[in-house]
Amino acid sequence: MESAHLLSGSKKRVKIHPHTVTAKYATQTPYNPQPGIHTHFPQPGDEGYDDAPSFEDFGSFLEETSDRKRLTESKRWPLMMFGSKDKDTSLKLQATGGGEGSELGTKAVKGSGKGVGEQLASFGEASVSASRLTWVGLLGAALAHGCLIVLTRLATERFSLGPLFLLLVRSVIQLLSVAVPLHRAENPFGPEGYRLRLLGYGIAYSLSLCCAYSSLTFVSSENGSTTWRLATTALSATLAFLLLEEKLGLADGITLAAGLCGLGLVLLPTADESYEDAQVDPVTFWRGAFGWSLSALAGLWMALALVGYRSLKDRVGVGTALFTVSWTGCLLTPATLILLQEGWSWPMSLAAWGLVLGLVACSIAAFLGMTHALTRLHPALVSASQSLEVPVAMLLHLAVLPLAPTAPEVVGNVLIVLSVGWLVAMKLLPSRGVGRRQREEYEEILDSPIK
Repeated sequence: MESAHLLSGSKKRVKIHPHTVTAKYATQTPYNPQPGIHTHFPQPGDEGYDDAPSFEDFGSFLEETSDRKRLTESKRWPLMMFGSKDKDTSLKLQATGGGEGSELGTKAVKGSGKGVGEQLASFGEASVSASRLTWVGLLGAALAHGCLIVLTRLATERFSLGPLFLLLVRSVIQLLSVAVPLHRAENPFGPEGYRLRLLGYGIAYSLSLCCAYSSLTFVSSENGSTTWRLATTALSATLAFLLLEEKLGLADGITLAAGLCGLGLVLLPTADESYEDAQVDPVTFWRGAFGWSLSALAGLWMALALVGYRSLKDRVGVGTALFTVSWTGCLLTPATLILLQEGWSWPMSLAAWGLVLGLVACSIAAFLGMTHALTRLHPALVSASQSLEVPVAMLLHLAVLPLAPTAPEVVGNVLIVLSVGWLVAMKLLPSRGVGRRQREEYEEILDSPIK
């Protein structure tokens, strides 16, 4: 095809081809190509013009040979033992198949624009239901964490089971989670190009668990878990801003600060734990300081793990993450056992084994709830919601070991419950004015002739 127009008294002849575009300026005389240089392509009316590829063919050629399509098709891991090759073939047939299925799909798409109100209602219901499911999972994870604290204390005090031994049994049993990525025809070690980051996530998570369980040898389970949660919440907010550039809103920041203040009140020493007017044994002091340091270090590693999975949420599933944490824990926990020289113990009764299995079940439930929430929420909000484990553990301790809590503990736990409850209410009960304004903007977009 040719186009000609006047430009400062000169004629411009443009010849377009799917691969090249040539232009030549001339004054009043037609353009003649130089000999020996191929610059002419078939034009309308010339011989061979009908045999030239059309722009539609060229567009389909680009679509079929684009890098995006190759990357999309190469995401799935070729696990031949589960027949993923047949699955890929069936997916291709479904994608390229026409006939009645494609016609019905086209009709469905065309008919989906009829009711704007129905669309808005369906979108709103789906978003609210997903948010409710996420927060239900988070609250369930906090309840499981609270039960985990109490079960760990019972196992160490009544059955003389070491904390690191419990962590090792937990990691070994959780290796069964490898069935989830295998069932989905995925690589259990993560997709190609993200395996090193997934390995770093697994190491950080396992190191956090090793530090947290090791601290229970030097400090009480209540103080250790509270310090771990306080450090995780504060550091995850900082690291998410520095590494992912994810900021917290003003209301979220205030709620987060209130929860941290509640955790600080719970950590205030009691009269028995204070060393005023008493001779302090240096060994006891440094043992306690080492335990507190391990709890804070566990919070740092856990914050890194939460931020790390937040960056991998679109590439790594929850099952793959659980398997990664399990096999890295199986490697790091024995090394920690040897390093701290913790004695080896084995459950000798049916009640002890039931306690260990209950501990594993609670740990899996807590991990699934937290990791699923990381795909939708800020890591600091996920960790702040888990602060509810402290009041839950206190109530369970009152039921199992009737010990009266101190006034700072009561005030701190009440502040934690109020902060988490306010956070959930803010996320699940948005103001009606915001919803109405978003609905009006969406309707204006749908009614606009420019789509």
